[in-house]
Amino acid sequence: MTQQTAKVALITGANRGIGFETAKGLGALGITVILGARDIKKGQAAAQQLQALGFKAEAIQYDANQSQSADSVYEYINQHFGKLDILVNNAGTLQEQLMGKNSSTSVSTDVLQQTFQTNLFAVIALTQKLMPLIEKAPAGRIVNLSSILASLTLHSMPKSPIDPAKAFAYNASKTALNAYTIHLARELRDTNIKVNAAHPGWVKTSVGGANAPMEVEDSAKTSVQLATLNDDGASGGFFHDGEALPW
Repeated sequence: MTQQTAKVALITGANRGIGFETAKGLGALGITVILGARDIKKGQAAAQQLQALGFKAEAIQYDANQSQSADSVYEYINQHFGKLDILVNNAGTLQEQLMGKNSSTSVSTDVLQQTFQTNLFAVIALTQKLMPLIEKAPAGRIVNLSSILASLTLHSMPKSPIDPAKAFAYNASKTALNAYTIHLARELRDTNIKVNAAHPGWVKTSVGGANAPMEVEDSAKTSVQLATLNDDGASGGFFHDGEALPW
């Protein structure tokens, strides 16, 4: 395959954790992976690790808190590739205590704004900016990294399995991200682009914590699945490991 026909993927927040494992999983399939990282040196170091495995990987600076980041990412991908086959909106933030404390009456507007900026507003801005490049791909795929904690159905049910995790800003930002996923998929229903939300699992990362049951090496399975869906695959869904989750 030439550079023009080979698949190209951008993964944000990809210098470590779930994002890095997603890049590794896509790279193993022969897809050129662009690692979006706030710290470009860390991004370049991660890209070098993937290159050492024989994968096509490079890094680009991307900061969800900088509005011009989406513009520079667009210019880079447009200049070097001319299209984007896969966008994995992986970058996210958790600024509250996740377990054992309901923050609904105490969460500050600053935490709400910062959380929504990274987990929702920046995702929308980047996706909208890159849409012309995704539209040029033969089969565009957009994956939004959500969480089972976004599920209003599970949060509201009696004896909810996720009841202890009531970090309001984080949970609500992921619920809103799910809503964006549904709306965007609906708008793109007559195109070759598929949009889905992914719950990676409870993973041992800086967000999931050391007590999480899933190793980071296993965390990318859902994202890779959704990023490489066939033409008859789902769009506008919320999934973990091939299974649909309740909204």
